[in-house]
Amino acid sequence: MRSLWRGTISFGLVTIPVKLYAATEDRDVHFRLLHRECKTPIRYRRWCPRCEREVEAGDLVRGYEHEPDRFVVIEEEDLESLPVAAARTVEILDFVRLEDIDPIYFLRTYFVEPGDGGAKAYALLRRALQATGRIGLARVALRGRSSLAAVRVYRQDCLCLETMRFPDEIRSHAGLQIPADEGYRDQELEMARLLISTLSTEFVPERLRDEYREALLERIREKVAGDQVYRVEAPEPTARVADLMEALRQSVRLAEAARGPASGVPAADGAGPRPAPPH
Repeated sequence: MRSLWRGTISFGLVTIPVKLYAATEDRDVHFRLLHRECKTPIRYRRWCPRCEREVEAGDLVRGYEHEPDRFVVIEEEDLESLPVAAARTVEILDFVRLEDIDPIYFLRTYFVEPGDGGAKAYALLRRALQATGRIGLARVALRGRSSLAAVRVYRQDCLCLETMRFPDEIRSHAGLQIPADEGYRDQELEMARLLISTLSTEFVPERLRDEYREALLERIREKVAGDQVYRVEAPEPTARVADLMEALRQSVRLAEAARGPASGVPAADGAGPRPAPPH
Protein backbone atom coordinates (compact mmCIF):
# COMPACT_ATOMS: atom_id res chain seq x y z
CA MET A 1 0.00 0.00 0.00
CA ARG A 2 1.05 3.58 -0.58
CA SER A 3 0.85 5.97 2.36
CA LEU A 4 -1.60 8.85 2.00
CA TRP A 5 -0.23 11.08 4.78
CA ARG A 6 2.93 11.40 6.83
CA GLY A 7 3.18 13.24 10.10
CA THR A 8 3.22 12.69 13.85
CA ILE A 9 0.91 11.66 16.68
CA SER A 10 1.47 13.82 19.75
CA PHE A 11 0.14 13.46 23.29
CA GLY A 12 1.74 15.35 26.14
CA LEU A 13 5.43 15.58 25.31
CA VAL A 14 5.45 12.33 23.34
CA THR A 15 5.74 12.53 19.53
CA ILE A 16 5.42 9.50 17.24
CA PRO A 17 6.28 9.73 13.53
CA VAL A 18 3.57 7.88 11.61
CA LYS A 19 2.14 7.17 8.16
CA LEU A 20 -1.56 6.81 7.31
CA TYR A 21 -2.99 4.26 4.88
CA ALA A 22 -6.58 3.95 3.66
CA ALA A 23 -8.12 1.08 5.64
CA THR A 24 -11.15 0.59 3.39
CA GLU A 25 -11.84 0.51 -0.33
CA ASP A 26 -14.90 0.98 -2.49
CA ARG A 27 -15.91 -2.41 -3.96
CA ASP A 28 -19.22 -1.25 -5.35
CA VAL A 29 -19.99 -1.79 -9.05
CA HIS A 30 -19.88 1.55 -10.85
CA PHE A 31 -21.69 2.36 -14.07
CA ARG A 32 -21.22 4.96 -16.78
CA LEU A 33 -24.19 6.50 -18.53
CA LEU A 34 -24.43 5.70 -22.25
CA HIS A 35 -26.58 7.10 -25.03
CA ARG A 36 -29.11 4.30 -25.59
CA GLU A 37 -29.07 4.79 -29.38
CA CYS A 38 -25.33 4.49 -30.07
CA LYS A 39 -23.98 3.30 -26.66
CA THR A 40 -21.51 6.20 -26.51
CA PRO A 41 -20.53 7.38 -22.99
CA ILE A 42 -22.12 10.69 -22.07
CA ARG A 43 -19.77 13.56 -21.29
CA TYR A 44 -20.36 16.26 -18.70
CA ARG A 45 -18.98 19.74 -19.20
CA ARG A 46 -18.32 22.76 -17.00
CA TRP A 47 -20.84 24.98 -18.73
CA CYS A 48 -21.61 28.62 -17.98
CA PRO A 49 -25.22 29.29 -19.02
CA ARG A 50 -24.71 33.07 -18.95
CA CYS A 51 -21.59 33.16 -21.13
CA GLU A 52 -22.84 30.17 -23.13
CA ARG A 53 -19.45 28.51 -23.23
CA GLU A 54 -17.42 25.78 -21.59
CA VAL A 55 -15.25 26.95 -18.68
CA GLU A 56 -11.70 25.77 -18.02
CA ALA A 57 -10.78 24.46 -14.57
CA GLY A 58 -8.49 27.44 -14.01
CA ASP A 59 -11.42 29.83 -14.43
CA LEU A 60 -13.41 28.34 -11.56
CA VAL A 61 -13.67 29.82 -8.07
CA ARG A 62 -15.44 28.71 -4.90
CA GLY A 63 -18.73 30.43 -4.20
CA TYR A 64 -20.93 30.26 -1.10
CA GLU A 65 -24.63 30.94 -1.75
CA HIS A 66 -25.58 32.90 1.37
CA GLU A 67 -28.93 33.89 -0.19
CA PRO A 68 -30.69 32.58 -3.31
CA ASP A 69 -28.58 33.64 -6.34
CA ARG A 70 -26.25 35.77 -4.17
CA PHE A 71 -22.74 34.39 -3.78
CA VAL A 72 -19.64 35.16 -1.74
CA VAL A 73 -16.41 34.25 -3.56
CA ILE A 74 -13.77 32.47 -1.43
CA GLU A 75 -10.21 32.61 -2.77
CA GLU A 76 -7.25 30.41 -1.80
CA GLU A 77 -5.80 33.19 0.39
CA ASP A 78 -9.07 33.26 2.35
CA LEU A 79 -8.68 29.56 3.15
CA GLU A 80 -5.01 29.89 4.03
CA SER A 81 -5.80 32.45 6.72
CA LEU A 82 -8.27 30.18 8.53
CA PRO A 83 -7.30 28.41 11.79
CA VAL A 84 -6.60 24.73 11.19
CA ALA A 85 -4.93 21.99 13.16
CA ALA A 86 -1.16 21.95 12.98
CA ALA A 87 -0.07 20.53 9.66
CA ARG A 88 1.21 16.96 9.76
CA THR A 89 0.21 16.46 13.40
CA VAL A 90 -2.43 14.26 15.03
CA GLU A 91 -2.86 16.11 18.32
CA ILE A 92 -4.53 13.94 20.97
CA LEU A 93 -6.67 16.18 23.17
CA ASP A 94 -8.31 13.67 25.54
CA PHE A 95 -8.56 9.97 26.23
CA VAL A 96 -12.13 8.61 26.34
CA ARG A 97 -13.92 5.27 26.30
CA LEU A 98 -14.85 3.96 22.86
CA GLU A 99 -18.30 2.89 24.04
CA ASP A 100 -19.04 6.52 24.96
CA ILE A 101 -18.90 7.53 21.27
CA ASP A 102 -21.93 6.65 19.16
CA PRO A 103 -20.97 5.11 15.77
CA ILE A 104 -22.87 7.92 14.01
CA TYR A 105 -19.81 10.14 14.60
CA PHE A 106 -17.35 7.98 12.66
CA LEU A 107 -16.54 8.70 9.01
CA ARG A 108 -13.46 6.99 7.55
CA THR A 109 -10.75 4.69 8.87
CA TYR A 110 -7.00 4.86 8.24
CA PHE A 111 -4.37 2.37 9.34
CA VAL A 112 -1.49 3.95 11.26
CA GLU A 113 2.07 2.70 10.74
CA PRO A 114 5.08 3.98 12.71
CA GLY A 115 7.59 6.07 10.80
CA ASP A 116 11.35 5.97 11.13
CA GLY A 117 12.32 5.86 14.78
CA GLY A 118 8.74 5.64 16.00
CA ALA A 119 8.37 1.91 16.68
CA LYS A 120 8.95 2.06 20.45
CA ALA A 121 6.59 4.99 21.11
CA TYR A 122 3.99 3.42 18.78
CA ALA A 123 4.07 0.13 20.71
CA LEU A 124 3.94 2.02 24.02
CA LEU A 125 0.82 3.99 22.98
CA ARG A 126 -0.86 0.85 21.67
CA ARG A 127 -0.25 -1.05 24.90
CA ALA A 128 -1.34 1.88 27.06
CA LEU A 129 -4.62 2.21 25.14
CA GLN A 130 -5.26 -1.53 25.54
CA ALA A 131 -4.47 -1.46 29.26
CA THR A 132 -6.74 1.49 29.99
CA GLY A 133 -9.55 0.62 27.56
CA ARG A 134 -9.37 4.16 26.17
CA ILE A 135 -9.04 5.79 22.76
CA GLY A 136 -7.42 9.10 21.91
CA LEU A 137 -9.74 11.92 20.85
CA ALA A 138 -7.66 14.03 18.49
CA ARG A 139 -7.55 16.93 16.08
CA VAL A 140 -5.90 16.52 12.67
CA ALA A 141 -5.59 18.44 9.40
CA LEU A 142 -6.47 16.22 6.44
CA ARG A 143 -7.24 17.39 2.90
CA GLY A 144 -6.76 21.00 3.86
CA ARG A 145 -9.22 21.20 6.74
CA SER A 146 -9.37 20.39 10.44
CA SER A 147 -11.12 17.21 11.47
CA LEU A 148 -11.97 15.41 14.66
CA ALA A 149 -10.40 11.99 14.90
CA ALA A 150 -10.12 8.98 17.18
CA VAL A 151 -6.91 6.99 17.62
CA ARG A 152 -7.65 3.43 18.70
CA VAL A 153 -6.31 -0.12 18.60
CA TYR A 154 -7.47 -2.33 15.73
CA ARG A 155 -7.29 -6.11 16.15
CA GLN A 156 -4.84 -5.99 19.03
CA ASP A 157 -1.74 -4.98 17.07
CA CYS A 158 -2.43 -2.02 14.79
CA LEU A 159 -3.35 1.57 15.59
CA CYS A 160 -5.97 3.18 13.40
CA LEU A 161 -7.28 6.69 13.03
CA GLU A 162 -11.00 7.34 12.54
CA THR A 163 -12.07 10.72 11.19
CA MET A 164 -15.22 11.96 12.92
CA ARG A 165 -18.12 14.35 12.46
CA PHE A 166 -18.46 17.37 14.71
CA PRO A 167 -21.49 17.36 17.05
CA ASP A 168 -23.32 20.10 15.09
CA GLU A 169 -23.22 17.85 12.01
CA ILE A 170 -25.49 15.30 13.71
CA ARG A 171 -29.15 16.00 13.05
CA SER A 172 -31.71 15.92 15.85
CA HIS A 173 -34.27 13.12 15.76
CA ALA A 174 -36.65 15.06 18.00
CA GLY A 175 -39.21 15.59 15.23
CA LEU A 176 -39.66 11.90 14.45
CA GLN A 177 -42.67 9.92 15.60
CA ILE A 178 -40.87 7.65 18.09
CA PRO A 179 -43.19 5.32 20.06
CA ALA A 180 -43.03 5.27 23.84
CA ASP A 181 -41.74 2.20 25.68
CA GLU A 182 -45.18 0.69 26.06
CA GLY A 183 -47.87 -1.19 24.16
CA TYR A 184 -46.35 -4.66 24.34
CA ARG A 185 -46.90 -7.41 26.88
CA ASP A 186 -44.25 -8.86 29.17
CA GLN A 187 -44.64 -12.24 27.43
CA GLU A 188 -43.84 -10.61 24.07
CA LEU A 189 -40.74 -8.96 25.51
CA GLU A 190 -39.57 -12.27 26.97
CA MET A 191 -40.12 -14.01 23.62
CA ALA A 192 -38.16 -11.30 21.81
CA ARG A 193 -35.31 -11.64 24.30
CA LEU A 194 -35.33 -15.42 23.80
CA LEU A 195 -35.19 -14.99 20.02
CA ILE A 196 -32.27 -12.57 20.28
CA SER A 197 -30.47 -14.94 22.62
CA THR A 198 -31.03 -17.87 20.23
CA LEU A 199 -29.66 -15.91 17.25
CA SER A 200 -26.74 -14.36 19.15
CA THR A 201 -23.26 -15.33 17.98
CA GLU A 202 -19.72 -13.98 17.66
CA PHE A 203 -19.12 -11.35 15.00
CA VAL A 204 -17.22 -13.07 12.18
CA PRO A 205 -16.90 -10.54 9.31
CA GLU A 206 -15.48 -13.16 6.93
CA ARG A 207 -18.91 -14.81 6.81
CA LEU A 208 -20.58 -11.66 5.52
CA ARG A 209 -20.87 -11.27 1.74
CA ASP A 210 -22.29 -8.60 -0.56
CA GLU A 211 -24.72 -10.94 -2.32
CA TYR A 212 -26.15 -8.14 -4.46
CA ARG A 213 -22.73 -7.20 -5.85
CA GLU A 214 -21.86 -10.84 -6.48
CA ALA A 215 -25.12 -11.41 -8.37
CA LEU A 216 -24.63 -8.22 -10.39
CA LEU A 217 -21.08 -9.20 -11.38
CA GLU A 218 -22.31 -12.66 -12.36
CA ARG A 219 -24.96 -11.06 -14.58
CA ILE A 220 -22.27 -8.90 -16.20
CA ARG A 221 -20.11 -11.99 -16.84
CA GLU A 222 -23.09 -13.71 -18.47
CA LYS A 223 -23.57 -10.78 -20.85
CA VAL A 224 -19.86 -10.76 -21.72
CA ALA A 225 -19.93 -14.52 -22.36
CA GLY A 226 -23.00 -14.03 -24.57
CA ASP A 227 -21.13 -11.41 -26.62
CA GLN A 228 -23.52 -8.67 -25.50
CA VAL A 229 -20.69 -6.15 -25.56
CA TYR A 230 -20.78 -2.88 -27.51
CA ARG A 231 -17.56 -1.52 -28.95
CA VAL A 232 -17.72 2.25 -29.34
CA GLU A 233 -15.19 4.14 -31.45
CA ALA A 234 -14.12 7.46 -29.98
CA PRO A 235 -15.73 10.21 -32.04
CA GLU A 236 -13.46 12.62 -33.90
CA PRO A 237 -13.46 16.11 -32.38
CA THR A 238 -15.61 18.38 -34.49
CA ALA A 239 -16.18 22.10 -34.48
CA ARG A 240 -19.49 23.24 -33.14
CA VAL A 241 -21.29 24.16 -36.34
CA ALA A 242 -23.68 26.68 -34.84
CA ASP A 243 -20.85 28.61 -33.18
CA LEU A 244 -18.72 28.44 -36.33
CA MET A 245 -21.52 29.80 -38.54
CA GLU A 246 -22.21 32.60 -36.09
CA ALA A 247 -18.50 33.49 -36.01
CA LEU A 248 -18.43 33.61 -39.81
CA ARG A 249 -21.51 35.83 -39.96
CA GLN A 250 -20.05 38.25 -37.43
CA SER A 251 -16.75 38.29 -39.34
CA VAL A 252 -18.56 39.21 -42.56
CA ARG A 253 -20.49 41.97 -40.80
CA LEU A 254 -17.27 43.42 -39.36
CA ALA A 255 -15.58 43.27 -42.76
CA GLU A 256 -18.53 45.00 -44.43
CA ALA A 257 -18.57 47.69 -41.77
CA ALA A 258 -14.83 48.30 -42.21
CA ARG A 259 -14.77 48.67 -46.04
CA GLY A 260 -18.39 49.16 -46.98
CA PRO A 261 -20.52 46.69 -48.92
CA ALA A 262 -18.91 45.45 -52.13
CA SER A 263 -20.84 44.49 -55.22
CA GLY A 264 -21.29 40.78 -55.66
CA VAL A 265 -20.66 40.01 -51.98
CA PRO A 266 -23.66 38.25 -50.36
CA ALA A 267 -25.15 39.77 -47.24
CA ALA A 268 -24.10 38.40 -43.87
CA ASP A 269 -27.39 36.59 -43.35
CA GLY A 270 -26.96 34.62 -46.57
CA ALA A 271 -30.02 36.15 -48.22
CA GLY A 272 -28.07 37.43 -51.25
CA PRO A 273 -27.77 40.97 -52.63
CA ARG A 274 -30.75 43.16 -51.91
CA PRO A 275 -32.38 45.04 -54.79
CA ALA A 276 -31.97 48.79 -54.88
CA PRO A 277 -34.97 50.69 -53.60
CA PRO A 278 -37.24 52.14 -56.27
CA HIS A 279 -36.83 55.83 -57.15
